[in-house]
Amino acid sequence: MKKLDKLILGAYLGPFLVSLPVVIFIFLVQTILKYIDELVGKDIGFLAFAKLCLYFSMNLFPVCLPLAVLLGSLIAFGNMGEHNELTAIKSSGISLVRILRPAFLVVFALSVFSFWFSDVMVPKVNLKAYSLLYDIRRKKPSLDIREGVFYNGLPGYIIKISDKSADGKYLKDIMIYNHTQNHGNTEVTVADSGMMYTFMNEQYMALELFHGANYVEYLDESSNTLYPKRFVKTKFDKSKIVFSLASFALKKTEEGLFKGNRQMKSLQELSYDIDSFAVVSDSLKSNVEGFSKLYTYQYDSLKTPIVLKDTVRLDSLYASSEKNKEVVLAKAVNTARSIKSYFKNTNEKIESLEKDKRYFSISYHQKYTNATVCLLFFLIGAPLGAIIKKGGLGVPMIVCISFFVVYYVINMVCEKYAKDTIGVNVAMVMWTPSMILLPIGMFFLRQARNDSRVFDPDLYKIYFDRVRTYFNKTQKA
Repeated sequence: MKKLDKLILGAYLGPFLVSLPVVIFIFLVQTILKYIDELVGKDIGFLAFAKLCLYFSMNLFPVCLPLAVLLGSLIAFGNMGEHNELTAIKSSGISLVRILRPAFLVVFALSVFSFWFSDVMVPKVNLKAYSLLYDIRRKKPSLDIREGVFYNGLPGYIIKISDKSADGKYLKDIMIYNHTQNHGNTEVTVADSGMMYTFMNEQYMALELFHGANYVEYLDESSNTLYPKRFVKTKFDKSKIVFSLASFALKKTEEGLFKGNRQMKSLQELSYDIDSFAVVSDSLKSNVEGFSKLYTYQYDSLKTPIVLKDTVRLDSLYASSEKNKEVVLAKAVNTARSIKSYFKNTNEKIESLEKDKRYFSISYHQKYTNATVCLLFFLIGAPLGAIIKKGGLGVPMIVCISFFVVYYVINMVCEKYAKDTIGVNVAMVMWTPSMILLPIGMFFLRQARNDSRVFDPDLYKIYFDRVRTYFNKTQKA
């Protein structure tokens, strides 16, 4: 490896390796905030939350990599341009394309790795991430009994207290409704005070009650009435109720239940599913065509009706009795309704299959486009950094965000168009953002090779002074 290659790689890898975790962190915060309402108050523990963040970070890697490549390229070559290193290298007869070659090879390797990661690792990570998120959604909020509020989080019980200590251990004025027998409010326990604590590794909760009474109404089930048969009141100085906290535990769901989602599939699986959707859709269309021919007439050039199935000729109805006419018309109406229902249901199935086919095709092409955008963003960022000649995080960050927002908007518009439009060429639509970026990158590369001053403010100041001078001469004349 030549010294020039080492210089370029050293200048580029530093900003890139710093930019990548920053970009992933920003996208991760955005993703976590999207599900924050489902995470707060669940007491899922640090380990489960750390796993969720790790899975989402790995899921976001192919999306964040192009932005990190763009930002790293702008910073690296902006620094070299600002310190006149690019000028010194060019003055020795080395072209800009040769200067960019070592960094381009690194980005190309990153693009190949991004494609492999999207195809192999992301489906596995998504399977674990969304199965864990589903378990968190199903988990009950942590035990939180508040003053003056009826709490029904414990299965079969409703609890109300008037006051509790700062640590939540000691309670006052306790009222408990026991609904475990599904007989309504037939068993009520009240107490002046109590103490609440968990045991057996927080699998159970004990509630010790002091100075209270238990009221029970026994219904007369033999007479099938709602009136109570007898009342029982039991006083106590101390009583203890044990509650199971199994419903508050994080239960793991079988991951195989989520494997049918397109986000959990590789390229080979997506391709197989797309072909399956197309085969089933074509089969339904041919069935509709064959079914419709059984109940229709075809006409030749002489307009002569050809009956394709044994049916009652309309002219024979005129010679029939009124009763036969009613029977035939009733059958015709029922047949028409059946045909309409069949066509409607089949059409809905075909539309659903076509929609799934478009969605799976979008996921299929995204694995390629995410890898390709890495190269295109480098093709834009490296020449643009050489033109701007500004390092640091100021100007490169602004330019980077501007380009990424434009790309993101175009990509979202194309993706939505591919999802909602029937009969659209998904491949062409999904590759449109990349085809837009390619000429932009080639334009900046050409400008950088010619040492363009596109972003030099002095150049525009000179043009402005010329225009102002021209207008001043015109006014004097």
